[in-house]
Amino acid sequence: MQPLTSGDFTEENEPFALFQKWLDEATKSEPNDPTGMALSTVDAEGMPNSRMVLLKGHDPDGFVFYTNTESQKGQELIGQPKAAALFHWKSLRRQIRIRGSVALVSDAESDAYFQSRPRDSRIGAWASQQSRPLESRFALEKAVASYTLKFGIGEIPRPPYWRGFRINPTYIEFWRDGAFRLHDRIIFRRDAPDAPWTKTRFYP
Repeated sequence: MQPLTSGDFTEENEPFALFQKWLDEATKSEPNDPTGMALSTVDAEGMPNSRMVLLKGHDPDGFVFYTNTESQKGQELIGQPKAAALFHWKSLRRQIRIRGSVALVSDAESDAYFQSRPRDSRIGAWASQQSRPLESRFALEKAVASYTLKFGIGEIPRPPYWRGFRINPTYIEFWRDGAFRLHDRIIFRRDAPDAPWTKTRFYP
């Protein structure tokens, strides 16, 4: 059985540094998408929705991902600018939970990331009317072909509706699986994105 005290992650006092350490380890051990996170939002009626997205950046300001703002999650994030995210790394038997307010990243930041994407992915961002009814697979392929012809070999600009969001966390929980359900669990909280963190160890 792993020890319940001292000499492990529960002694860390800076959540972003600990997140980076765990993400680095997950990048080496996870077979697919270590940056994959379950993103949860709520609609206007308070009904929750969850889906997997990829983390595309993180720093002390928060955790960044990109999407179509006209999609269901985009509209929910704009209408109710709060979210939760969950990373679960089965290979490490660890998870991280994040909660906080959400804000759009700058146009410059969105532009820079969009241009770093593969060309076909940039065309797909124009072709896909995300979260809206699709009559057939052929209709999607036709739209892709149309935008491929439109842009040719030239520059592909970022669609105005394709933006980045940043979760500004006020809650970050680190959890590690333990034998006989004696898990290790610490929670960092702060009252606002610019406030200092407090750390509390919790029963599993």
